Amino acid sequence: MPTFCRHNRLEANCPICSRKRDPAGTTTPAPPTRRPAAPRSSSTTARRRPARQSGDLRVRRMARAADDGYEHDLVPGLRATVEAARLADELAFAAGRLHRLTDDPPGLYAEVAALDDHEEAAWLAFLIAYLAPLEGPEPFAEIERVRVPWATGELPDLASVQTGPRTAHDPGRGAATLQAYRGWAQRAGSQTAAYTGDESWTAQRRFERAFERLALPGFTRGPRYELLVLLGTLGVFDLRPWSLHLTDPLDPVTVAAKRMFGIGDALNLQRRATDLATAAGVPMEALDLALFNWTQPEGERVTAGVGDVDDAAVRDRVRALLRVDPPPADDE
Repeated sequence: MPTFCRHNRLEANCPICSRKRDPAGTTTPAPPTRRPAAPRSSSTTARRRPARQSGDLRVRRMARAADDGYEHDLVPGLRATVEAARLADELAFAAGRLHRLTDDPPGLYAEVAALDDHEEAAWLAFLIAYLAPLEGPEPFAEIERVRVPWATGELPDLASVQTGPRTAHDPGRGAATLQAYRGWAQRAGSQTAAYTGDESWTAQRRFERAFERLALPGFTRGPRYELLVLLGTLGVFDLRPWSLHLTDPLDPVTVAAKRMFGIGDALNLQRRATDLATAAGVPMEALDLALFNWTQPEGERVTAGVGDVDDAAVRDRVRALLRVDPPPADDE
């Protein structure tokens, strides 16, 4: 009778176990062998050197809370109640931010919403998403300092600009991404034409096509997604996402989603993200900032220029959904 080896193959067909069989047909462990290490040449070292220098990539280890037996079908990757509670809080903040952007946008967001010239509004929204608001009392100060009108055809001087936590700007690239953005709009005829596409498109299809076409050098997933969310939420163009575009393995939101949903496949990630957003009663785009902040250390929430706007109703609803007890009331 054929038998299977530990590699889940027929022993006779396994390239590893078949070499270990003795003439009697039994499997015996092969004695370990040591091979002399080949001398490492300079050419071999050069071939193995990664193309990206260590200073170009910053990796932050995501701390995990202690496993307390927590389980939920919507977030199968979570094993700690405190992590589920944190998710509820971040979804409440992200949903509150979207409400604020719609009803009473602060700072430069208000200017984007009020501009009648869609070319200037789209350009300002791009600068906000690309540079990212600072965390502090004047989140838009640096963007205001370096901005130039779209109509001038000029590019901002970014030599000494300070950027926010979700920026796409790399000082080593200079203004290359801004030049690529202008080229993208020029090829379409205008920013309005590039974002609008066919008038018959739905808001979801328009968002998806714009996201794909905005895959410009240096314009990473997070700021690109944020730009389209801003343009749609602030009423510049009819844009609305149906997915999170979790395809960049180095993107913090993608990493967080894989950990939270306990799977790495992009299609299943999106399906589980959709299930969570639907059950929680929040827009899909709320998950983007919520997942990003969920990865941050305690007390380092990125407010993205809006401030403290937690939606208490969303927080309570999601805590109940995820079976997380409400936080204890403060002692008076």
